[in-house]
Amino acid sequence: MRLHNLLAAAVIALSAPLPALAGGILTNTNQNVAFNRELSRDASIGIDGIYSNPAGVAFLGKGLHLSLNWQTVFQKRKIDNQYALFANNQNNASTARHFEGHATAPVLPTVQAAYNWKNFSFQAMVGLTGGGGKCTFDDGLGSFEKIVSETAVATSQLAAAIDRLTAAQYGVNPGLSADTKFGKTGSYSYTSFMRGRNYYYSASLGVAYRFTPDLSGFAGVRGVYAKTNYYGYVRNIKVGQVPLYTMLDATKTNSADIELNCDQSGFGFTPILGVDYRLGRWNFAAKYEFKTRVRLKNEAVNQAPSIGNLPNTLIAAGIPQSVIASSAISGALSNIKTQFDTKMEAATGEYADGKKIAGDIPALLTLGVQYSPVDAFRLNAGFHYFFDKQATSYNHREDKLSRGTIEWNAGAEYDASKVVTVSAGWQRTSYGLAPEYMDDKSFVVSSNSIGAGLQIHVSKKVRVNLAYFCTIYEKYKTNETDATTHLEYDASYTRNNNVLGAGVDIDF
Repeated sequence: MRLHNLLAAAVIALSAPLPALAGGILTNTNQNVAFNRELSRDASIGIDGIYSNPAGVAFLGKGLHLSLNWQTVFQKRKIDNQYALFANNQNNASTARHFEGHATAPVLPTVQAAYNWKNFSFQAMVGLTGGGGKCTFDDGLGSFEKIVSETAVATSQLAAAIDRLTAAQYGVNPGLSADTKFGKTGSYSYTSFMRGRNYYYSASLGVAYRFTPDLSGFAGVRGVYAKTNYYGYVRNIKVGQVPLYTMLDATKTNSADIELNCDQSGFGFTPILGVDYRLGRWNFAAKYEFKTRVRLKNEAVNQAPSIGNLPNTLIAAGIPQSVIASSAISGALSNIKTQFDTKMEAATGEYADGKKIAGDIPALLTLGVQYSPVDAFRLNAGFHYFFDKQATSYNHREDKLSRGTIEWNAGAEYDASKVVTVSAGWQRTSYGLAPEYMDDKSFVVSSNSIGAGLQIHVSKKVRVNLAYFCTIYEKYKTNETDATTHLEYDASYTRNNNVLGAGVDIDF
């Protein structure tokens, strides 16, 4: 009986983190609605450059520049699984499963400001540079149900073994494998729920300096405060017609329940350097964000069952002590407890109360170029590289990536009139995925994003940005053969993402 696997996997399944909304694994690059409407702003000169091209902000006019932005994000995470033992689910006899998580960020605000004086540009920004919403899985995950199904089969097999041994020694069959108890087929049922909230608040300060009329540099720092919460439960686990809690503590109906309720928080600082160079109708820019070292401290109130009383529970249920003490049965029960304690510690260690865990934000290099063949038309292209493999995560999961994330983008904007500027763009995000990195607790999928929008010139000093962009994710498929059941387990991962944005830029 692999009860230890069941409960350990349940805790892992409850801890799925939220994805970044646009950009790398942990980074939101959509920090201004101007990005949403073009998706390529790495060499653009505008107030939104406080995030995308801070050195270029030095080329804006003298005085105060302000940008206020509001975004609303909707995302779905979709997972399809195929496993033969799913047919034993009492509520769904199909071998196929579809799991869907809903992530929302109804309010994703960003405030950016710059004051240009002489050759200096003093800049500040407040926003959410990571996370920014919550994700809910109402029906659990495939990896969890997989182990529930395997546990049910193992439980039925153990029940049958106890029946045979008791009958052989005492001539009485306790009937644990009867259809009214655990049964012979490994049928099961359970309920589960998972929700995660993930916010990386940030505030940055920096200074750009114009060395020549066409060359500027930037240096700054961003402070990041990470705040997350994971809440979920696994309840009502039943094998055949037997509630699992009766095998642990029949006096407590929640004795087999798992509950995870963990708050995590931590600080980090990101040094940032940038440069911008203008050459006629061309503009070139680069930015480097250093790795942000983050250590998250846990405050948790978690519940996990204890299975140490399982032998006594079987004896109390009428199973002869000599049967439980036999090498076959006692060895199995002892192995269950030892492995359960070990695997539960491994599974819940990341969320143990008072513990600090690694959650670095990777370094980021961006390169951009803009070309304006005529004054009213601007073409942009950019490149991003996230140093994911150099950013430490829990249990060094970064080592499972083949490389860092690579992004290419291109966009164009056209001043259709004195009042309206139209723009559109594309971005390709390619993660360094490897099969061992992918699982339904936390996954990313390479994608293409397209965006479009308007900038409305209300006056010489006020501009309104309106934009929409969506992300078209690929499917990533994996196939593995379970080492114990020798059955194939197939998984397919994808997402969809939609973002609406509105913002106003004001020059004072």
